[in-house]
Amino acid sequence: MPLLYPIAVAAAPKMRSNRAAVSRRSIPLLALAGLCLSLVPAAAASYIVARNVKHPTLEVNRVGYALVQYRARGKRRHVFLWGAVNGVANEALGGRQARFEYDTTGGWAAFGDAKRWKGFRDGCRPYDGPELPFFVAGCRAPDGSYWALQEWRRLAPVRGLPPFRPAQRARELHVSHWAGPLPRIEVWPNWTYGGRWQGFFGRLTYRSKPVYGSQSAGLGQYAYIDTFNSVYGRGWKHDTAIASHRPNGAFCYSFVPQSPPRGYPTRKRRGPGLGDRHRVSVVGPGVTPVVSWEGPRLGPYDPVGDAAINAVFDRVMTGDKVCAKER
Repeated sequence: MPLLYPIAVAAAPKMRSNRAAVSRRSIPLLALAGLCLSLVPAAAASYIVARNVKHPTLEVNRVGYALVQYRARGKRRHVFLWGAVNGVANEALGGRQARFEYDTTGGWAAFGDAKRWKGFRDGCRPYDGPELPFFVAGCRAPDGSYWALQEWRRLAPVRGLPPFRPAQRARELHVSHWAGPLPRIEVWPNWTYGGRWQGFFGRLTYRSKPVYGSQSAGLGQYAYIDTFNSVYGRGWKHDTAIASHRPNGAFCYSFVPQSPPRGYPTRKRRGPGLGDRHRVSVVGPGVTPVVSWEGPRLGPYDPVGDAAINAVFDRVMTGDKVCAKER
């Protein structure tokens, strides 16, 4: 089933300029260099606060600042985030993608006080928003918007292979902030290549607009595909990641034997990774959350069922030349 969660729209809080909060004249040169590293716009999409953390918590005050705290490498960390809500669906809509401003110094870079986190006054109410995948914590801010933490091993190796680089083992802690509807991911399992293989097609939309665009500009997203109890082994295994297409935000995939990419320990074909169940996860545009679809595999090929799915394909994937052969 597609994920669509209607939420009452709330206006984004008006944020105070962080740069006015610190007097540059009183900051030594080396300290100023540290500030530049700690007080910059974050990358697009739900912000990755840190990796491989313990005991993460989330608080939001009444003027729209969030405080994320966690333990990593033996120390307790304190990160402030502010200045962004929701996102832009695609490059045709113009404007800049929503991005957080953040301070990883506990308050020194933003407020001139490294202990500012100690006096932070949480005004968030318990989370009563939509169900989210990989959920760690969340709350409803005083202005009615939602904040959430999600922890995800996004960069696991493809084709079900075990990790061979540190980044592939990393559990990313994502923070998001939104008001109104979440991004919507729709997925339809289908038989492909005349019924020989199985796969699915789908699309990602946000506020009824397709999600696509240049990754370098912070637009467009990848769909991360996992398979459960497949030839790769028991449990969830990562199979691949595919980009959403212009101009419809669509994507498609077939479970067929494939070689791992260059740079992997082996180039031997693996798969098909068809499992008992499948999951498609996408980082929402701007600072919206990670959303997922999950569903079972299809049964034996059924020409009547295939015709019905093809009718949906023709409606959803109109003009998508990349996916035409996967009908």
